[in-house]
Amino acid sequence: MTRKNPKNSRHVAGSVSVLLAALMLLQLGCKKTPPPPAAPPPTAVSLPKIVVQKSISTVKMAPIQRNQLDFSAKKDPFKPFVALRVATSAEQGKSKRDIKPLLPIHSFDVSQFRLIGTISDPKGNKAMVVDPSGKGYVLKVGMTIGKNEGKITRIDTSGVDVVEQFNDDNNKIRKESIRIPLLRKP
Repeated sequence: MTRKNPKNSRHVAGSVSVLLAALMLLQLGCKKTPPPPAAPPPTAVSLPKIVVQKSISTVKMAPIQRNQLDFSAKKDPFKPFVALRVATSAEQGKSKRDIKPLLPIHSFDVSQFRLIGTISDPKGNKAMVVDPSGKGYVLKVGMTIGKNEGKITRIDTSGVDVVEQFNDDNNKIRKESIRIPLLRKP
């Protein structure tokens, strides 16, 4: 036969009662209760206005200058290099092919250009010419140059060959070959 220990039974009974109390507290804590209704906002209480003295300074500020920089003498960076002109009513009747482009390289005669140098390249030779105003151009075979839009036919180490087509006095198409020689320095 086993004997019961009175101390043990009190201890077990005490732990069971503590466990039951804890479960009841948990059950009460899990219940969802709606929040209490919000109190109406308090009405604004008018406070007496406090008069503040306006600050007075003895320092004089310089007047603000607007538009200090003047760009009227500067060149417009967005203006195109080539000046476009409006076609007149007579030119509007012509086809687009007859209207000449207004590039600077077409505003001088071919004989006025000076050849500065040539570059030999397997893809095609190139030449550098300068117009009377001092502006330089790089030329390739097939480009046009001069007032009569002469076509560049050949570029070699000694010069550039240009062929111009124009109508003569008898209204016949005439071809003229012009050579721009490479000037050697003595």
